Amino acid sequence: MMLHNPEATQMALSILRSGDLFQWHIITLLSLVAYVYLNEISKGNWKSIAAGLALYMVHWFVEIINALIQYFSGHALWTVPTGTSFLILVGVGIEISLMFSISGLALSKILPLDRKMKVLGINNRLFFAILNAAVYSIIEIFLVRTPTFVWVYPWWGAFPVFITVYIPFFAAAFYCYDWQPKTQIKFIGSLLAINALMLIVFAGILGWI
Repeated sequence: MMLHNPEATQMALSILRSGDLFQWHIITLLSLVAYVYLNEISKGNWKSIAAGLALYMVHWFVEIINALIQYFSGHALWTVPTGTSFLILVGVGIEISLMFSISGLALSKILPLDRKMKVLGINNRLFFAILNAAVYSIIEIFLVRTPTFVWVYPWWGAFPVFITVYIPFFAAAFYCYDWQPKTQIKFIGSLLAINALMLIVFAGILGWI
């Protein structure tokens, strides 16, 4: 199969979790993420916090699967060969991961108070999940025109990303926003446990990703 920029895989693997590229802006970004969550905690905005964490847990699950695809097939669906100051997994640098850590929280602010209200005949939670997924997919079209982000397989692009990545991201965030606290904790906690176990096994013990 003809691949788009297959050398990007080796470029990404060569900088995987290397401290050589570290930049101090990581500390600033971590501080800003902490501020966002602590500010919401101080206001008791637990729904927005749940939305943020739900998206972030799905983000990590997807990135781990992408890294496993790289291990078993030789190439991930997407890679980050350059432009990051710390590559966590083959397809995600720390900067974009920190962005996703607050995306669900930030965008939950646009949700109407009435969760049953419809927009263009669609439930508003689903409507905004689709809308934001479309926006993020379009942004990826720009990113793959830069050296920092690569879609490796010719059949992988904005539409598959839209369907399999970003709709699940925002659907998890916006539906979790309305769930009861126990359900929110169960969903987020379960994904946290799954992600942590996969990282321990596949990254820590086996060294696959």
